[in-house]
Amino acid sequence: MSTGRTFKLNDGNVIPALGLGTWQSPDTEVYEAVLTAIKTGYKHIDAAFCYGNEGPVGKAIKDSGVPRESIFLTSKLWSTGHTRVAEDLHASLQNLGVEYLDLYLMHWPVTLNPHGNHPLFPTTPTGQRDILPQSEWNYIKTWAAMQELLKTGKVKSIGVSNFSTYHFDQLLKASTTTIVPAVNQVEMHPYNPQEKLVRYCNEKGIHLTAYSPLGSTAAPLQEEYIVKKVAERVGKSSAQVLISWAIWRGTSVIPKSVTPSRVRSNFEDFVLSDADGELINEISEVTRRRIVAPNWGVKIFYDDDE
Repeated sequence: MSTGRTFKLNDGNVIPALGLGTWQSPDTEVYEAVLTAIKTGYKHIDAAFCYGNEGPVGKAIKDSGVPRESIFLTSKLWSTGHTRVAEDLHASLQNLGVEYLDLYLMHWPVTLNPHGNHPLFPTTPTGQRDILPQSEWNYIKTWAAMQELLKTGKVKSIGVSNFSTYHFDQLLKASTTTIVPAVNQVEMHPYNPQEKLVRYCNEKGIHLTAYSPLGSTAAPLQEEYIVKKVAERVGKSSAQVLISWAIWRGTSVIPKSVTPSRVRSNFEDFVLSDADGELINEISEVTRRRIVAPNWGVKIFYDDDE
């Protein structure tokens, strides 16, 4: 079972340290994964409009029989919805079949053309992402609109995803920004520890959630020598070590799986020792890479240069 650890956000709300990610999970599989997760004891489910599977995620939450208020539910505003924040929140609530979200995130600091040639990924005639000019709309305006959502009772906390320190610097100095984001959800694992961003967010009181914490087939973190040695010594799996490392760093973490046995196994985090945490930190000294790096046509990952 999970240690049940939680983190307090800057708005006073509490986020469970360990949750289930649902990215790239087909409808039938995500339904079973979420149902298994909740029955296992998960209290934190991470969803997004862009994933296209909010419907089965919401159905699994309902079918679990666990009261809605016992689940910390996150969803995300997609980039084609930046100019219509309230409308797209409503769409996610309808898809999920719930009356409110515990956390609503701006998925990317990029505004895609809401009237383009595709509802999610519009492109220009040259095949590039169809991004609105900064003079017409930007993520600062999107955040101003998201702040208004807190008055509606339809979201309890608001935050962002895939923000670098550059984006925060611009956002926090804007005259329209009256609320500091509660959360920044980003890719973090031993290959991509994002030390600068961690320090920055800690200083600003912005909680970090780590996605893709286990790597992938293209980034075999679970086969790393140090990870395997720690796992062997403490009697845990490599995945459990990586998940516990993320929580040891003070971040919540949302490993994704649609395999019931792995969903259950991932919920068995433990308190990693400082010595083992520092040992795993050393992995990035040899291998440092990002797994999720879509080509937006504009710069996103500013902190990777430093």
